[in-house]
Amino acid sequence: MPEVVVVDACLRDGAGGSPTAVLDDAPFTDEERRRIPAEWGTSHAVFLRAAGTERGHPAYTLRFFTARAELPACGHGTVAALAVLAERDGGDRDYRAVLRTAHRTFTGRTSRDGEGLTAWFAPGPVSLRSAAGAEWGAVAAGLGLTADAVAHEACVASNGRSRLLLPLRSRAVLAELTPDLARLRAACDRHGLLGCYVYSPPDRHGRVAARMFAPSIGVPEDIAKANSTACLAAHVAGSGTHRLAVDMRDHLGSPSTVTATTRRDRTGLRIRVGGRAAIARTVVQGQLGPTRF
Repeated sequence: MPEVVVVDACLRDGAGGSPTAVLDDAPFTDEERRRIPAEWGTSHAVFLRAAGTERGHPAYTLRFFTARAELPACGHGTVAALAVLAERDGGDRDYRAVLRTAHRTFTGRTSRDGEGLTAWFAPGPVSLRSAAGAEWGAVAAGLGLTADAVAHEACVASNGRSRLLLPLRSRAVLAELTPDLARLRAACDRHGLLGCYVYSPPDRHGRVAARMFAPSIGVPEDIAKANSTACLAAHVAGSGTHRLAVDMRDHLGSPSTVTATTRRDRTGLRIRVGGRAAIARTVVQGQLGPTRF
């Protein structure tokens, strides 16, 4: 029976975070993989497969699933996977692994201090473009927003799949959102968007509040969204903000924080994103739940 590790990814002050199921891959069907998140009360499941050694470090292939579909990437899922791999390695030193997803290969790292484990990775290049009025207007309608709630122009960002980045005037406006998820999903599907990442303006320390709605992939609202935070980091780097700490899900009692930094070198904009993580529980699949593999 496979061992399922539930990791709280992107914790804030040692609490909250996004529960994410991590397990070794096996000859499961995709239907069986999609059942894991619902059975374990997580938004996503990450499946690990050892792939030898690369660049002098252990290498692993990662696959990400929600209850609805397989995803090409998942940032907080990557943080969760790194936490599990670091614990298996012994957990008492810095850890590094080469990770492969559907579209790219990159290095992930963890480090420990007195407050626990932090995992981070480079999410790769981000493409940005201005959002068309029809795009952000349809999404804003699904979110129940009026025009005066939007701070300035939205943009569409992608590091694998496109999502709308929509700035709001304040944290208070953000907290009061009550989206029509069916309407929002229809808008995202119509415009080829993964979902909508709605955020408050960064303060002078780079602190931001954000919410991520992705009903098109079976996640009405995500607890932590590292890849979308990386997209935001690329977007705000152009206005001089190079360090972000993004708070999510305060209004639902499960606070999480995703951190991101950017710097430019001769190859372009370098982004690093991650967060703190802790293993919440480990259970052998089959002891609990209806799934039979």
